[in-house]
Amino acid sequence: MTLTLILMRHAKSEWDAPGLADHDRPLNGRGKASAQAMGHWLRAQGYQPQTAISSSSTRTGRTFAELQLDVPVRFTRTLYHAGPEVMMDVLRDQTAPTVLMLGHNPGIADFADRLVEQPPRHPRFADYPTCATAVVTFDAEGWNDIGWREGQPIDFAIPREVMG
Repeated sequence: MTLTLILMRHAKSEWDAPGLADHDRPLNGRGKASAQAMGHWLRAQGYQPQTAISSSSTRTGRTFAELQLDVPVRFTRTLYHAGPEVMMDVLRDQTAPTVLMLGHNPGIADFADRLVEQPPRHPRFADYPTCATAVVTFDAEGWNDIGWREGQPIDFAIPREVMG
């Protein structure tokens, strides 16, 4: 069986809100446009998740909303600034064959790097800029059966590339 993980970092967020907690920062205009573009790209490429799991932060929630994907989503504080081990634990609880996970750097870049057997040949994969999205497949029966360095990167894109 093939499992597919769509791993996305939240879109660009607003920094001009004094006194606002980091968890509560919204997307800025560029972030909204980037998330919409990445949602269009996902649909155009046929990368349709069956479920989504996301950090509970405002910016990841708004990123998910702007993707305009009609799938159930679960927001969890566990993914807020989570590291690779925590992200793996959350992923292993999933049952759908195609999962979208939304998170934050530096954890998401580390997680992506540790998941794949070989990183994709993309100059931005290592730093995983805002709204960057990797599509990774695994030859496994369930998410509990996956391990580090077992994923095959199918695609990787950043908003600047898909917006033209």
